Amino acid sequence: MKNFKNIFTVLLVTLVAFNCSDDDDATGIVTPTGPDFAGTYTQQDQMGRPAVNTVFVSSGSKDMFNTTVPTAQSGAFQAMFETNLTALSPAFANAGDANALGQDAATFTGLLATDVLNVSLDGTTTFYDGTNVLTGRNLADDVITVELLLIFGGEDFTENPTLSNDNVDVNDKAFLTTFPYLASPW
Repeated sequence: MKNFKNIFTVLLVTLVAFNCSDDDDATGIVTPTGPDFAGTYTQQDQMGRPAVNTVFVSSGSKDMFNTTVPTAQSGAFQAMFETNLTALSPAFANAGDANALGQDAATFTGLLATDVLNVSLDGTTTFYDGTNVLTGRNLADDVITVELLLIFGGEDFTENPTLSNDNVDVNDKAFLTTFPYLASPW
């Protein structure tokens, strides 16, 4: 074992010694020029509203949905969203049923099928605060519970209480007060 360690040490030193570059001269300095946006880019995935795409887009349509521009999503996918919503949620089981926003299944799924995160430039930014709805998102907004309430909670958030809350009410770590605001993962 001792011979193996000695051979490994010599090999490691040799690799390091002969693979280091001579980067102390000025001729090898590369100055950053900024990002290169040349070329053609294609969108592969989108998730403006967490879990909406996951729940309402049928598995065979995921790739098509993820590459459809948001302005065309409602027209192309609203019917699929409505079919999946009415099959999934007892709160939309009857014609005329609505959520707490007063939206029936067709209106609500038309909103959901356009998978964007709206941002209010001149008002409150929140996913839902009791008054403002889908005007953006704060880090502390309980997005999944709001989505569950709108999907399962009915007109006054009281229908299907066991389906209307993810029961995750706080983060395991506090947000930072400076950028990047998110706590370290460990």
